[in-house]
Amino acid sequence: MADHDWLTVHPGQAPLVIGLPHTGTDIPDDIAGTMVSPWLSRKDADWWVDRLYAFAVEMDATLVRTAISRSVIDVNRDPSGVSLYPGMTTTGLCPTETFDGEPLYRPGLEPDQAEIDRRRALFFDPYHAALTRELERLGAGGPVVLYDAHSIRSVVPRLFEGELPQFNIGDNEGRTCDPALTTAVEAACAVSGLSHVVNGRFKGGWTTRHYGQPSIGHHAIQMELADRGYMVDPSGPLDEASWPSPWDAEHAAPMQHHLRAVLTACLDFALAQRNAR
Repeated sequence: MADHDWLTVHPGQAPLVIGLPHTGTDIPDDIAGTMVSPWLSRKDADWWVDRLYAFAVEMDATLVRTAISRSVIDVNRDPSGVSLYPGMTTTGLCPTETFDGEPLYRPGLEPDQAEIDRRRALFFDPYHAALTRELERLGAGGPVVLYDAHSIRSVVPRLFEGELPQFNIGDNEGRTCDPALTTAVEAACAVSGLSHVVNGRFKGGWTTRHYGQPSIGHHAIQMELADRGYMVDPSGPLDEASWPSPWDAEHAAPMQHHLRAVLTACLDFALAQRNAR
């Protein structure tokens, strides 16, 4: 079911909701005309993450995805404008720069507060209304897990030093879910043999922090993947010819195998919580 043509909700019956806030590349024409270039305005998408997790439908999970580009409005930012990572470089509700500091808008055409409010009403609020509905629907039957799915380039010097670990698990320092869920997800990542970290550079965005309420049975966790695990991640400067690299199902298959184990860990946790009631 979709409330809007840019919003896709695939309702499942398992106690697992997967948020896909940054996989969109759609930019309305009136906004595109104010931006520097189509490539820059899509550069920081979580490329191919919706395809990467497409198998979750087979697990009867619920998927909520916006097709709107994060450069239009970032549905994983605090709508008040408060930084999720005080003192660190990050992007806002309606970003004006790429992760690399390049301007997204032509001079003088950056969104003002009225425009930010308009975009929030058009895109941010409906996306979160959909997430809320699905969590309430599934949560009526007992504890439910919200898994917020992300990816980012392995090396972004402006945002973090060095190369990012492959799996970056965030629960906002243990606040957004039962520790047993984080432990289970971490164990599934460890089995892969790939690098992982809990509450490193990415501790969970606004979605994880807002919906993660273990006291009412809503357990939220964020997974930020370094995208080298499922696509070609150029080590040098990016340009339109090198980024994004195309989706390659064969290249992504090993990562999908690991992620299936991660999502299975999430489901097993939720079902164990329900059985313990």
